[in-house]
Amino acid sequence: MSAAAFFDLDKTIIAKSSTLAFTKSLYRAGLLSGTTLAKAGVAQAYYQAFGADHDQLVRVKEELANMTRGWDQDEVISLVEETVDEVVAPLVYAEALAIIDDHRRAGRQIVVISASPEEIVRPLCRYLGIDDVIATRSEIDEDGKYTGEIALYAYGPEKAKAMIHMAGKAGIDLAESYAYSDSVTDLPMLVAVGHPVAVNPDSELAVIAEERGWEIRKFESAVTLRDKIPAKAVGGAVVTGVAAVLAYWALKGRKE
Repeated sequence: MSAAAFFDLDKTIIAKSSTLAFTKSLYRAGLLSGTTLAKAGVAQAYYQAFGADHDQLVRVKEELANMTRGWDQDEVISLVEETVDEVVAPLVYAEALAIIDDHRRAGRQIVVISASPEEIVRPLCRYLGIDDVIATRSEIDEDGKYTGEIALYAYGPEKAKAMIHMAGKAGIDLAESYAYSDSVTDLPMLVAVGHPVAVNPDSELAVIAEERGWEIRKFESAVTLRDKIPAKAVGGAVVTGVAAVLAYWALKGRKE
């Protein structure tokens, strides 16, 4: 059997909420009001400082479903793909890219698993050269519009269930696999693997990780991919490889 490395996305690979990061693009496209944009800015600042607990994430799910009702899925996907470089380039943790590269070199499958919408997570991960994604999936009607219902909310226990399902289909040995997350809400995901890693953990996860002797890592260095990599390279595995090399040398220099 093979092994995998499962990564949460927000505050683990990127430095902020992937969903909130795209609010300005949605506002410019006329999909969000100015009031909603302002609220998103406050939410982003709060998230950066304190993270998000269970009640907040459930509320985000409900608000997301209500807000997107009637939107055209193809329009959202196109918008994200057009703006992913602008939005994500300055947000990626160098440490995460270096670790992803290490796992890839070791032959492990790289999987991003996120509560953010699939329409945002997949283009973002393609930008980083990651193809395997588990993310929140909305219901779409026959006209390609969002119904306001959520088909899969990839959060909490549902993340672990999705991981176990994927592992069964792909022949992945979870006991030999790794999982990375910052939040105690991802505890089911972390305990599902043999090698759990707490990244920038919130206070509750930090306590649990210490008690259980889990590895704890601090990610701090942001890599601005747009300034380092030619535009033609963006969107493939070259991005991850080059960025990981840059990250490695940047971190090596800091340690020395």
